[in-house]
Amino acid sequence: MGDFTYIARQRTGAQVRGTIAASSTEEAARLIREQSLFPVKIESKKSAFSISTRGKRVKSRTLAKFYSQMSDLLRSGVPLLRALDILQKQSTTPRLSEVIADIRKQVADGQSIADAMARHEIVFGELAISMIRAGQEGGFLEDVFKRIAEFTTRQEDLKSEITGAMAYPFLLLGIGLVIVSVLLIYFVPMFGEVFDRLRERGELPFVTEALLATSETLQTYGLVVLGVIVGIGFLIKQQLSTPRGRRFTDLMKIRAPLLGQVFRDLAITRFNRVLGTLRRNGIPILTALRIAKDSTGNILMKEAIDKAAENVKSGDKLATPLRASGVFPMEIVEMIEVAEESNTLEDVLIESADSLEAQTTRQLKLAVRFLEPLMLLVMASITLMVVVALLLPIFKMSSAL
Repeated sequence: MGDFTYIARQRTGAQVRGTIAASSTEEAARLIREQSLFPVKIESKKSAFSISTRGKRVKSRTLAKFYSQMSDLLRSGVPLLRALDILQKQSTTPRLSEVIADIRKQVADGQSIADAMARHEIVFGELAISMIRAGQEGGFLEDVFKRIAEFTTRQEDLKSEITGAMAYPFLLLGIGLVIVSVLLIYFVPMFGEVFDRLRERGELPFVTEALLATSETLQTYGLVVLGVIVGIGFLIKQQLSTPRGRRFTDLMKIRAPLLGQVFRDLAITRFNRVLGTLRRNGIPILTALRIAKDSTGNILMKEAIDKAAENVKSGDKLATPLRASGVFPMEIVEMIEVAEESNTLEDVLIESADSLEAQTTRQLKLAVRFLEPLMLLVMASITLMVVVALLLPIFKMSSAL
């Protein structure tokens, strides 16, 4: 008999810590569950450390492959320990191989796979661990692994689409800034002597004066200007990292023209999919809401979901506070309300996530198509202003001759 420290979650989602006497980690986990708690981490007081605090995260696509292979092996009748052995040996990612080896050791010692994976929450995440715990207790572990694999793959595909769509506009912006900088620093000074003569006669156009002043400033104080820009950027980043700054950023994300609706719909897509997946796998609604709210990545939405959780805890419906928040679109709230009445919440959430994801992808592509010519127009306008500022004095001199 020994003492074990543990971290667990109540059905409401609240985290609790404590110490329990047991002869093994497996018995400690069982005793904790008998108290209507969900164990997250269990440690022997003699050697209290968690491997999850070490090492790097594992790429989501690598984890998706692990989940899918685990599902296939279990579905084919391969015992759990043997499946972990196979995946540990064939893993090409050292970090994942190390983690699987530790999970296999813990399971061999009598611990459940959910408890063993909870030691590596930084790798697998709370969502996957909660689903696996529910699948283990419900006897459908292989199905849960398959669903986690599909969910992870879908999330990564969406992330790749967003990154790929935004790459070209940012590339255009970068190239445009380089071209304008080269014009101002190296090309404009070539006309210095001509412009000096016009300036002496008071015939230099204002736009050319402004261009020369900008060019001289960049030549003389270029590094200082760069340092000031970097400093301002650093200060803005610091301010935006504060609670007030993060709130402002999240508000701008969902209210910004053109891309605001895209950001909002992406957050709602993640929330609906996570909540629906958790509920489909038997996770209690309050626990599911606590986990799902973090998937939105938006403080305003998290607050709205927290209020919704309070309503649910009091026996009310989920849709009412979501409607009052003004953050969730009415069509989504209406779907949730109807689903609650018909007791099909998880199915409706996942179906709406699929539909909203397809709609958001179309909106994103449309926004990017608009951004590309807009950036080209902006950079072309700046370049045209530079050229006009250079040619105006020359035309003036030619007309004088």
